[in-house]
Amino acid sequence: MPHQGAVVQPRGTERSVARRAELIAIGRKLFADTSYDALSMDDIARQAQVAKGLIYYYFRSKRGYYLAIIQDSVADLVTSAAGGVQLPAVDRVHRTIDGYLRYAEQHQAAYRTIVSGGVGFDTEVHAIRDGVREAIVATIAEGAYGRADISPVARMGLLSWVCSVEGAALDWIGHPRLSRETMCELLVKTLGGALRAIEELDPAHPAPPPARRDG
Repeated sequence: MPHQGAVVQPRGTERSVARRAELIAIGRKLFADTSYDALSMDDIARQAQVAKGLIYYYFRSKRGYYLAIIQDSVADLVTSAAGGVQLPAVDRVHRTIDGYLRYAEQHQAAYRTIVSGGVGFDTEVHAIRDGVREAIVATIAEGAYGRADISPVARMGLLSWVCSVEGAALDWIGHPRLSRETMCELLVKTLGGALRAIEELDPAHPAPPPARRDG
């Protein structure tokens, strides 16, 4: 029997959440192999083995379904990169970069969609991507400076590094000539260069000792 005062979630809600999550998982697999334009709602329903109306019920449209899939993928990417908060600052930076690369390596189609901005110039997908960038900048700032509230110079320096990481990671998953470990070390060292540049322009944001040691 539930504890007195506990909030009991209706069974129907639990089933709805589980069903929605199941449809998103199916959609992630479908869009991993086929482009957005090549899949009609009939195709999706047939391959998912569900009634088309069920997809409309949960997501209202094909685009709503697509955006839900991207948001789910983004949540996974940010979670992968933002772990290890209990670690020392330097280890946290390594953990962030390694988690980011692991996600890109293991979910290539979703990663490409996130960083390329979706179908054409899609402002909503771009907004989702920009949110990912800001989340990664905040995570790196926490690791490097012990806080996420940083100056415009520091933010732009870290954002520039994150954007370069996106391009490098896209090339890496397409042409995996480097191990993930080597790629991670390379990105850590380029981050050190960005942190030293930030310190030069804004002494209020000194580069942590490991970044100085690489100089």
